[in-house]
Amino acid sequence: MAGSRGGFSSRLGFIMAAAGSAVGLGNIWGFPTQTASNGGAAFVLMYLVLAFCLAYPAFMAEILIGRYGQANAVTALQKMSKNIFQKRFAFVVGFGGVICAGLILSFYGIVAGWMIAHTAEPVAKLIGSDDAANWLVAFSFERNLIFTALFVSLTIFIISRGVEEGIEKWSKRLMPLMLTLLLILIGYVLTLDGASEGLEAYLNPDFSRIFEPDLVLSALGQAFFSLSLGTSVMIIYGSYISKSENMVSLGAQVTLIDVSIAFLAGLLIIPAMYVAQAQGVEIFAADGSLLSEDTLVFTVLPSLFESMGGVGLFVAIGFFALMTIAALTSSISMLEGPVSYAVERHNMERKKASIFIGIGIFLFSVIIMSNFESLFGLVITLSTKYGQPIVAMLCCVFVGWIWQRNSLLEEIKSGNESVEDGFFWKIWPVYTKVVCPTAIAMVFLHSL
Repeated sequence: MAGSRGGFSSRLGFIMAAAGSAVGLGNIWGFPTQTASNGGAAFVLMYLVLAFCLAYPAFMAEILIGRYGQANAVTALQKMSKNIFQKRFAFVVGFGGVICAGLILSFYGIVAGWMIAHTAEPVAKLIGSDDAANWLVAFSFERNLIFTALFVSLTIFIISRGVEEGIEKWSKRLMPLMLTLLLILIGYVLTLDGASEGLEAYLNPDFSRIFEPDLVLSALGQAFFSLSLGTSVMIIYGSYISKSENMVSLGAQVTLIDVSIAFLAGLLIIPAMYVAQAQGVEIFAADGSLLSEDTLVFTVLPSLFESMGGVGLFVAIGFFALMTIAALTSSISMLEGPVSYAVERHNMERKKASIFIGIGIFLFSVIIMSNFESLFGLVITLSTKYGQPIVAMLCCVFVGWIWQRNSLLEEIKSGNESVEDGFFWKIWPVYTKVVCPTAIAMVFLHSL
C-alpha cells in the first residue's frame, strides 16, 4: 500500500511540506496582528513558550497517528480503534477533519485570490493601466471569481501530481522563495523612519501583561492553529513519512520553522505599521487598540506602499507575492485531506479526485461569494472556531486514551530507539492525555 500511495522522498521533503502547511496566512498575517492587539512582545514571548510546551505535543499526536496508520485520516484512526464504537468515533473525527479542511479551503481560496489581485495591481500601475489597477483592488464578484478560480487551479495542479512530484517538489521550491522575499522585505522596512519604534514594541516585553488571561488564550490559540492542527492534514503528512525517521526531532524541526517564520513576519509587519504611522496613517484607536485588524494588509500596508513613491510599487509586489506563496503552501495541504480520503476509501484516481474535489470546493466558494455578507464569516467561524479545536482535541483524546501505551511507544521508537529513556517520553503521554485536550478546550471556550 505504501508504494501505491507514494510518500516523501526525504526528511527535508516532509519538513518543507509540513512547515509549508503550517506557515500560511495565519503566520504572515494573523500572528503580527494578534501581536499588535495583545501587548506586542509579551504576546510573542507567551506564543513561543506555548508553541513548544503545548502545540508541539499536540502536533506530535497527529503525525504519529498518520505514520502508524499509513493511511488517510479516517483509516488511520480506525486502525487504532479496538471496538465498533471506537471505529465509528474514529470515522466522525477523521471525516470531520476532512470536512474542516475543505471548508477552510473554500474561504481561504477567496482570500488568496485577493492576494493575487493585489500582487497584480502594482504591475498594472507600472505599465500605465490605472483602470485595471483600480479594478484589481476594488471588491467585486467578478474579480473574486476570477482570482479564486486561478488560485484553486494552482492548488489542483500541484495536488494532482502526487506526494513526491507535487506536494514535496513544490514545497521545496515555494518555501525558500517565501523566506527570501520575507528577509528582503524585512531588510528594506527596517531602514525606514518609524521602524525602530515598531521594533521596540515588538521585542521589548511588558512583563506586567504576560499572564493576562486574554493574552495567554490568544497566544495558545495562535500556536495551535498555526500548526494546521485539527484539519487531518498532519495525519496525512505523517502517513507519508518513512518508519525509519525520528519523529520527535522531525516534529520539533517543523515547529521551530513555523514559529521562526511567524516571528520573522512580525519583524516585517509590526515595524511596517509604525512606519505607516510615522507617515500619517492611523494605526491605533484612542484606547490603544489596533484599527482594521482583519483588513490590515489591504488598508494600512497599501497606504504605506503608496507613500513610498515608485519603489513602493516593487515593495507591494514583493509583499503580496509573499502572501500568495504563504497561502499556496497551506492550500495544497488542505486539498490533500479530502483527496487522500477519496483516493484511498473510494478508489478514485488521484488526478480525477483532485479535479472533482477542487471544483467542488471552488463551487462552494462561489456560493460564499454570492452571499458574502452572510456566509463568509459563518464559514470561518464553523471551520476555525468550532471544527479545528474540536478535531484537534479529539485527536489528542485518541492518542492519550484509546491508543495503547505500548503500541504508542513502539511507534515512536521506530527511528528513535532511545526515546523511552528520554525527557520527551516521560512527559508527552501525560500532555496528550490531559494537558493538551484541556488547553484546547480552554481555547475553544474562550473563542465562544
